[in-house]
Amino acid sequence: MATTSRTPIEGSIVAIVTPMQPDGKLDFEAFRALLDWHLAEGTDGFVVVGTTGESPTVSVDEHVELIRFAVQHVAGRAPVIAGTGANSTAEAIELTEAAKKVGADAGLSVVPYYNRPTQEGLYRHFKTIAEAVDLPMILYNVPGRTGCDMAGETTVRLAQVPGIVGLKDATGDIGRGALLLGQVPDHFAVYSGDDPTAAALMLLGARGNISVTANVTPRLMHELCVAAVAGDARLAAKINQRMALLNRNLFVEPNPIPVKWALAQMGRMALGYRLPMTELGAQHHAVVREALRAAGVEI
Repeated sequence: MATTSRTPIEGSIVAIVTPMQPDGKLDFEAFRALLDWHLAEGTDGFVVVGTTGESPTVSVDEHVELIRFAVQHVAGRAPVIAGTGANSTAEAIELTEAAKKVGADAGLSVVPYYNRPTQEGLYRHFKTIAEAVDLPMILYNVPGRTGCDMAGETTVRLAQVPGIVGLKDATGDIGRGALLLGQVPDHFAVYSGDDPTAAALMLLGARGNISVTANVTPRLMHELCVAAVAGDARLAAKINQRMALLNRNLFVEPNPIPVKWALAQMGRMALGYRLPMTELGAQHHAVVREALRAAGVEI
């Protein structure tokens, strides 16, 4: 049974992209450079091979290699959280075991997608993973992608399970998040997973933001998280206003299409995807550029 209990990860946790060459080959040199840039800019943690890291289109071997590479290169300078979710409990256990073996600090396990389990099924799924692998687990509720919404009551039940240490809440529902924050124990960390509403949720008690926007504005997102977690609403609002347009326009097409295009425009990596993900439509180039400039990003 998992018994791990550690200090919760806090702050700006980037849901980092997986750099690829135009032919779809993984680009580890660009990945190394991105990790170094984020560390220099104050990023507090990394989620590797999550939704933004295009986990559905990398092989299991590539998935594990990306986690290993990040762990070895970051070398303890920031926590590395591995995307370990699957809609098969057995597969999720295998991915979590692999993440632990290569040194990940925690696993991020998404609500099972497509097969749409019941609330009891969700409870048993996550509890079984936590009991099988001694690695801190952060739950991930993103009903807009999975087609399955984990109820607050289920989260509260799971917060009592040893080894389950937090939740990435990507619902964008501030009222729901506020209610949950008052129901979970202090050791259970709630993170925003929705950039447009992250500042508000952190001001209400969330421990940080697992962010897409941080891919292109790591310093600003770090500063926002510091201010918001500390309860400085005035400063948090001021910083958030600089990123508000970016928080919207990075989602004009499904993530991570716009953010990878933005990073390529910034010269941080080549532009590469794997099907069925495709290049950002030309009709959206101007609005993403506008948002980058509004946030002070040079392109």
